[in-house]
Amino acid sequence: MLIRKFYFIILVVVSCVYLHAQPIGNQLKEFDAYVEKARAQWQVPGLAVAVIKDGQIIFKKGYGVRKLGNREEVNTQTIFACASTTKAMTAACMAMLVDEAKVNWNDPVIKYLPDFKLYDSYVTRELKVRDLFTHNSGVGNADFLWGVMDISSEEVLKKMALVKPSYSLRSSFIYQNIFYLAAGKIIEKVSGQTWGEFITTRLFKPLNMNRTYATHAGIKDANHSTPHFFYQNAVHAIDPDTADSIGPAGSVNSCIDDISLWMQCMLDSSKFSGGRLLKGSTWAELFKPQVIVPADEFYPTMQLLKPNWITYGLGWFQHDYQGKKVNYHTGSLAGEVAIHAQLPEAKLGIYVFANYDHAEVRHALVYKTFDLFALGGKRDWSSEFLQLYGGLKAKSGKAANEDSAKRIFDTKPSLPLEAYEGTYTDALYGMAEVKIVNGNLFINLNNFLKATAHHWHYDTFRAAYEKAWYGKATAQFYLDTTGKVTKLEFDGLTFEKPQPSTKK
Repeated sequence: MLIRKFYFIILVVVSCVYLHAQPIGNQLKEFDAYVEKARAQWQVPGLAVAVIKDGQIIFKKGYGVRKLGNREEVNTQTIFACASTTKAMTAACMAMLVDEAKVNWNDPVIKYLPDFKLYDSYVTRELKVRDLFTHNSGVGNADFLWGVMDISSEEVLKKMALVKPSYSLRSSFIYQNIFYLAAGKIIEKVSGQTWGEFITTRLFKPLNMNRTYATHAGIKDANHSTPHFFYQNAVHAIDPDTADSIGPAGSVNSCIDDISLWMQCMLDSSKFSGGRLLKGSTWAELFKPQVIVPADEFYPTMQLLKPNWITYGLGWFQHDYQGKKVNYHTGSLAGEVAIHAQLPEAKLGIYVFANYDHAEVRHALVYKTFDLFALGGKRDWSSEFLQLYGGLKAKSGKAANEDSAKRIFDTKPSLPLEAYEGTYTDALYGMAEVKIVNGNLFINLNNFLKATAHHWHYDTFRAAYEKAWYGKATAQFYLDTTGKVTKLEFDGLTFEKPQPSTKK
């Protein structure tokens, strides 16, 4: 009787294991089909996905092509841009130095970077290492420092002294890339290695991430993705954009094979086959909410998710979903996106790469993963998000049309075109050179961005960027009381035109 009971228990256990295996297999097939369908819905040329569950890589696959018009397919070794998902890696690098007692999160930044200066001397003095990771310094977005000029990382940091604060220190939240660059400089100062060397030797190599590059310039592999953008009514391959000048904020490039190893490590309290990257308490600090994210900084996806709270840790956003905590971060460069998301209570994580600009299918795949492999639910997130973003795009297009309708016809510039020529400068924004080319004004911004400007009305011109996917910008010239051109406002950046001296 005892033997029969024991046999029955064994049979039940085996049956349960078998029954559990079957749904997982079915779920993976369902997920695979869903990813491909969603990719087609969003017109994404290529993407790669990995899913981690209970410490195991249960799914990883490439979809589509690396570049439209070419036959090379995306596979699990195809290199993509990690973009801002790099931030979590930089935070982990700083955490290693915290573990070694070489840095404290609450140390002043100027303890390590004595030449670091911000516009407000109080903020310069009081800014902590922790603040570099939490986007609440009071300094607003300053991406023009690397987006409209080609300058060194040292020069980028130097120019931060000219950026006026947008709010008081630690009183709000505005996403800020440049402070991650400052964090990278601290890592360099303390470790004696460049940030790229440190992240490679201390993070990539221990995790066997052998196809991961600290910068775009470092890629030496033909199997890499090409970014794509929708313009002129079609999806086009475009030149790659890089964040190399602010590397610690977003310059890492990797493949889904490698990034799976990073995902496993971060889901399992930084453990890996050779040990662990961080002490348990230090790892936990990375995911501890540091600041509340205000509504105007939310991703539009939150309009459907309706979380009760959104916070930011050290390189990670957080919010609630179906009563569970989610850790996540997106990454975006021109023509490329990524997302890394965790449902830690379920030991579940997903990473998505895609080679199409702001392809928000990435969010859809995150919540499909959470529903399918942990929480339950049948919502078609891809279709819902597609409708949401389609509506936002239509609204934006309507606003642009209304703006165009405000054009005042039958006007002309106040002066001959020659009067607008010249070199306009600004200590923060650099230089804008204006000259006549083929009867139109040609604007060269910092020898980096170029655009041809056509007359719109009065002294306002509409400029089309040389790189068509950058879209269009407004160039507004200002005259003084004597009728001389003194200022150019181009795409929100203001430049002064030096006036001839009146001294004899």
